[in-house]
Amino acid sequence: MTRRVSEAGGATTAGRAPSPQRTSTDHPGGRLAWAELLRVPALFTVPGDALAGAAATAAIPNPRTLLAIGSSLCLYEAGMALNDWADREEDAAERPHRPLPSGRIHPAAALSAACALTGAGLALAARAGRPALAVAAPLAATVWAYDLALKHTPAGPVAMATARGLDLLLGAAATTGRTRGALGPAALLGTHTLAVTAVSRQETRGGTPLTPLAALAATGLLTRLVSRRPAVATWRRSTVRADRMPATAVGAREAAPGLPGAPATPHASGLASGAGPRSRPTYTHAPQPPDAALRVALAAAYAATAVRPYFHATLNPSPPLTQRAVTGGIRATIPLQAALTARSGAGATALLVAALAPLGRRFGRTVSLT
Repeated sequence: MTRRVSEAGGATTAGRAPSPQRTSTDHPGGRLAWAELLRVPALFTVPGDALAGAAATAAIPNPRTLLAIGSSLCLYEAGMALNDWADREEDAAERPHRPLPSGRIHPAAALSAACALTGAGLALAARAGRPALAVAAPLAATVWAYDLALKHTPAGPVAMATARGLDLLLGAAATTGRTRGALGPAALLGTHTLAVTAVSRQETRGGTPLTPLAALAATGLLTRLVSRRPAVATWRRSTVRADRMPATAVGAREAAPGLPGAPATPHASGLASGAGPRSRPTYTHAPQPPDAALRVALAAAYAATAVRPYFHATLNPSPPLTQRAVTGGIRATIPLQAALTARSGAGATALLVAALAPLGRRFGRTVSLT
């Protein structure tokens, strides 16, 4: 059957033994049930979006960046709760151990949590400013559209990638009010999410090796791109004549005003008619900054996290190996965010993002990432 993945990379697994019926209010594991529903370890993949977006605009994180992170966390968790609510009937048959079909959390409570978290996410974005809200609103709409309508359609992976990209743009919009400089990193992060989501769709039943192979190729391309310094625009002066006359002829006529056809005054020349010196952009690679080694190391960490499980799933696209590939792809999100942040020249922030990876692994020992 079709595998379903919750917003921004969280996935579900199948095949576990059903748990006894119990509610979150009368069982000591009630808090754990909510942690399972919200997939708490996956939260560590969220702050890096906003921080990478802020770094892409060459800005230092500020209080509005923190508001963007809070908004992202709320919208991410809203997608998690809504995901299980939308799939409660499917889970009752295939994954009865999940919090809703096992009775540990009531479906109405999950839906209420999704609504409340969505409202909180939009409120935090509004507090960060109108540009942030202008990004958070379509992000929230994408989350709800994915969980309620697009999850099992060909548009599902694209919607998931769009959500991740918008989440990065949210950090840029909140920090500086601009998103143009963050479009490139958002596209790279969205490509990674698209690959992970595509692999996850055949996680419970296995499938063709072409999908993990494509994800493997995408990982290699992304590793190469994020390990390189982005091109920057510089400017050079160039003189263009309105009548497109050769520069030698122009110089000769200006040097000898008495010649036939020479302009009587400088204002009669083509240079004075609006065809004077103009600035033209030329794109070059900026000099390597001191943190270039950090950028390369983080890109290598991203590849090391994702490549091996993708390769194994390519050789044998069985459900267990495909599940490992999905888990590896989700975990690789953090080093990719860190590499994108370092690529923008924010080395200290990149280290902060990278530090979230071991924390996510630690919490993942108590609550499953997927």
